[in-house]
Amino acid sequence: MASLIEEDTQVGTGLLKSISKNQPNIIPAEKLAIVSSYVMIHWALDTTGQLEGYGFPFDCLHFIFYQRLKVLYEMVNIAGYDQFDKRFFNLWKPLNKIINDQQLKSSARQIEKKMETFKQLRKALSIRVSENKKGLNDDGDDDTNIKSIAQKVKQFRTQIMADEKLSQANSYKKMIKQIDTYWDKLFADPIIIETSDGQVVIHPQRTNNILERFFRELKRRNRKRSGSISLNRRLKTMLTDTPLIKNLDNKEYIEAILDGNDTLEERFEKIDSNMVIEKLKAEQKSYGKISPEMKKIIQRPDLPEELTALFAA
Repeated sequence: MASLIEEDTQVGTGLLKSISKNQPNIIPAEKLAIVSSYVMIHWALDTTGQLEGYGFPFDCLHFIFYQRLKVLYEMVNIAGYDQFDKRFFNLWKPLNKIINDQQLKSSARQIEKKMETFKQLRKALSIRVSENKKGLNDDGDDDTNIKSIAQKVKQFRTQIMADEKLSQANSYKKMIKQIDTYWDKLFADPIIIETSDGQVVIHPQRTNNILERFFRELKRRNRKRSGSISLNRRLKTMLTDTPLIKNLDNKEYIEAILDGNDTLEERFEKIDSNMVIEKLKAEQKSYGKISPEMKKIIQRPDLPEELTALFAA
């Protein structure tokens, strides 16, 4: 499905025109079914558009993914099976199982409630999400004084403790315990230090945001120097390769690798470079990039509604 769509650049352009004009006959019906299946699968996986750049637990990636699966499920039910490519329905059985899993539904409802509580706490602490699009570099609300913040957090704590269900739940008990444990550090008064140049006022940091920002800048500079995009990726690769290196101590493994040669150097010399290049090309094709036209479609905020309207037309 992916190779068929990505090789035919007109399909993406045609679907974009079809959605914009709400005219399904711009592209053939069979291609509309295929490309609709393709973009909706990628739309469900492309949760980054709804994230705000704050990371977990501020950005709930898995919960958003679950919500998108629900939208996709409802969309197929409304549009009908004939509107999608038949290969798409290889995913229908596991999707149906996910959506109708009662335990997962219950967990999602609990997470949604906790997300709302968490947002209230962030607002009380003046580290709520702002609209400046700074992500993790957001300093929060700098205009709020520490006493006002402490009062808001106290009100939040009182609200939780007044709720019979929440006050008895273990997760909320742990949250209240954390607030109580670090209360003095969260709302410490400024520290005044006498120096040779006079008094210096130090404001204790309520979060580790400054240190984290420093660490991210350090990593960014290191990546520029080393050319390595991700330190995490390198560590994962090292862990994966470690058993292979250890296998070099195994005599039988070495004999199988050498295949009659005396050294590893001789064995590597006999490897067909063209075969390696072909294999790499094949891997690149199997994990091909999404075309710019498809990205524009997948990132449309109202894509499910637009496709549903297109099917109805």
